[in-house]
Amino acid sequence: MTTGWATATLIGATITNGLMAGLFAAYSYAVMPGLARAGDRTFVEAMQQTNAAILNGWFGICFGGALMFAAAAAVLHLGRPGLPWIVAGLVLYAAVLVITLRINVPLNDRLAAAGDPATLADPAAVRAAFEGVWVRWNIVRAVCSTAAFGCLVGALAVRGPA
Repeated sequence: MTTGWATATLIGATITNGLMAGLFAAYSYAVMPGLARAGDRTFVEAMQQTNAAILNGWFGICFGGALMFAAAAAVLHLGRPGLPWIVAGLVLYAAVLVITLRINVPLNDRLAAAGDPATLADPAAVRAAFEGVWVRWNIVRAVCSTAAFGCLVGALAVRGPA
């Protein structure tokens, strides 16, 4: 039975990490470059609305699940092939969480606290305090989460059939 749980947790870790890698990457190569072309008020409003909308159950399952599934997979793969790949994926995704909680979320919170974009005295200053730092660290999240996903795929390949 442990083999079944080990396989299931590794598959869950791989899927949730892949979904998070895709989200962060899409922001890096499509969403933020598109918003970079928008006016200041539009940018601030779009990011405020997106930051509010992303806080939902599906995001929570993927965001938290990527860490929990990887941790469970590591425990269930002690002494089994693929463990180093799982641990590497877990560490990389933990870095994503730290970056998110220490940098991106506080930036999101400050952007929300700026208030209604229609009434901002200086939307360009609000945007400038947010955009560059948020984009740079999102790229780091995209790279780390993609590497985590790759490590977990490597674990599946090394471990072979259940």
